[in-house]
Amino acid sequence: MPSLLLVVFTLQLLLHIINTVGASTVNELLWILYNKLPTPTSGSAQKCQALKKDIVRLKRELGNTSPQDNFSKWAKLDRQHNKAVSEYQKLDGSLRTHQTTFTSAVSTLRWLGTQGLRFVLQFWFSKSPMFWMPAGWVPYYAEWILSFPRAPLGSVSINVWGIACASMIALAAEAAAATWVLVTHKPVPIAKGKEEPMAFSANQRPIEKKEL
Repeated sequence: MPSLLLVVFTLQLLLHIINTVGASTVNELLWILYNKLPTPTSGSAQKCQALKKDIVRLKRELGNTSPQDNFSKWAKLDRQHNKAVSEYQKLDGSLRTHQTTFTSAVSTLRWLGTQGLRFVLQFWFSKSPMFWMPAGWVPYYAEWILSFPRAPLGSVSINVWGIACASMIALAAEAAAATWVLVTHKPVPIAKGKEEPMAFSANQRPIEKKEL
């Protein structure tokens, strides 16, 4: 059985990766991978890609063909283009319906495997110490905070350990991003999409009161 310390750290790392890459990007990558496998939609996805290439090719040929000088060829290409567009739109609509169902299922499984598992672990092991600190190493109030909410006094609770993991992962990611910018002189890409909430946000700041 893997160490609980490692499990909590891995969960926080997965949450950070999802937040960095973006949930929508993860869903798109999983959908592409799903269609690469022998699944019910793989054939339709391959046919859809082939139709898209044909549409681009036919549109290019239409642009290079003059309807005044060679009307018969232009009309033939136009019919082929319209037929390909019609088939593509029909097939693409069916695939998007399947993709919506797939995305909903993936989002549910992702939540259960990250946030859901984290909640279960925090509830189930709320009274279990992650590790013990040396006696007298920190003051009493610090021991109480580190054992919050229900771990034995003098130990580190699973909640505090999750906060520590989230903070260290965020700091390490910021350091890596700063190093990337310094070395490549390129900005770090920002992911778009809904983020998965972490146990703790390292960048969270207290709300400042505005002076009247």
